[in-house]
Amino acid sequence: MSTYTKSADAIAKLSPEQFHVTQENGTERPGSGEYLDNKEPGIYVDIVSGEPLFASTDKYESGCGWPSFTKPIETTHITELRDATLGMVRTEVRSTHGDSHLGHVFPDGPTDRGGLRYCINSASLRFVHRDAMEAEGYGAYLDQVEDI
Repeated sequence: MSTYTKSADAIAKLSPEQFHVTQENGTERPGSGEYLDNKEPGIYVDIVSGEPLFASTDKYESGCGWPSFTKPIETTHITELRDATLGMVRTEVRSTHGDSHLGHVFPDGPTDRGGLRYCINSASLRFVHRDAMEAEGYGAYLDQVEDI
């Protein structure tokens, strides 16, 4: 089993937007994220720690302006916290080991797939294509990614 951690080296390699989103609880502009329209097979990992977060199989078009997923790969890699900022109560989603702000989860996802919408900032993610998953140490998750 891999060990996922937050390190000063990983933080130093972040772009200004990635730093703002993951370390300062920021949000990228809707419709601007690198992975919004990505339809390639693979997984999305925390840009800071590398922990696996979401599979392309669980990604869907929600129309919200950010990549949306119905569930995490492993619930142990996601921490959900109450967020009462901006005059509303929401549920913030953070990576467990990297402690990166990822986005929020809402109860308005597809009902036939569990009813949740994980609305996630592209700036908090790194995409690992199915073809590279084994080489990058994510082979255990190949069964969660659709066939090419």
